[in-house]
Amino acid sequence: MPLLDIKNLTVGFDTSAGLFKAVDGIDISVDPREVLAIVGESGSGKSVAMLATMGLLPSTATVTADRMTFEGRDLLGMSAAEKRKIIGKDIAMIFQEPVASLNPCFTVGFQLSEVLGKHLGLTGRVARDRSIELLQLVGIRDAADKLGAYPHQMSGGQCQRVMIAMAISCNPKLLIADEPTTALDVTIQKQILDLLVRLQAETGMALIMITHDMGVVAETADRVIVQYKGHKMEEADVLSLFENPKSNYTRALLSALPENAVGDRLPTVSDMLFEAAPGVR
Repeated sequence: MPLLDIKNLTVGFDTSAGLFKAVDGIDISVDPREVLAIVGESGSGKSVAMLATMGLLPSTATVTADRMTFEGRDLLGMSAAEKRKIIGKDIAMIFQEPVASLNPCFTVGFQLSEVLGKHLGLTGRVARDRSIELLQLVGIRDAADKLGAYPHQMSGGQCQRVMIAMAISCNPKLLIADEPTTALDVTIQKQILDLLVRLQAETGMALIMITHDMGVVAETADRVIVQYKGHKMEEADVLSLFENPKSNYTRALLSALPENAVGDRLPTVSDMLFEAAPGVR
């Protein structure tokens, strides 16, 4: 049985022009211990689909699905109290902008302890020791000293590590990483990806990696879902996707790489789609 099983997910937002479907009838599933990559350009509905799963979209969003289960439990039919016991504990998420996701008014130690207290009941010295252990686990030096630091006193890479520490603090069964290396320099990107892959292997959690970087997909994923404008274009194991992509859009993503530049002009997905007529698919 899949750990997470979503069928026919649709997410809509009311606009002046009517209902806009950011996600339109997609299926997503992930098995225990599996690494699933969801790829596509910005605006393809990757993050929205996962935020809908977490129940983190505003009340103005319309979320429907034929099925949305976690370990066989109906996420859509749960009460808010029931869902709070799962979200942040069994299902955790690393958000795109770590500095913006951390509360600037509270120290790193307070924010880590808050998660540990809410879901595991840890307080005082026990919570402090566990917070230090988590910061050490994600590679932050002088972890005890960093507990008293505020987010603005840390680098982007350090804040991302803190977010990862918070996300794995309760040993989640599923970790969703939403563009986890955005706005980080290349060296730090590599370190963060290596860290996530190592933690996934060590803990056995399932990992959903949201990205537009096909290099990240090749290095980390077991299986890939390709999205475009809210639709799922194709799904395949990572080797099959790279060796034999089925959709024009996937071929466009794979072709729009720096090594395919002509002169000083980089290829774009739009270029490739135009050449791949008829139709996006």
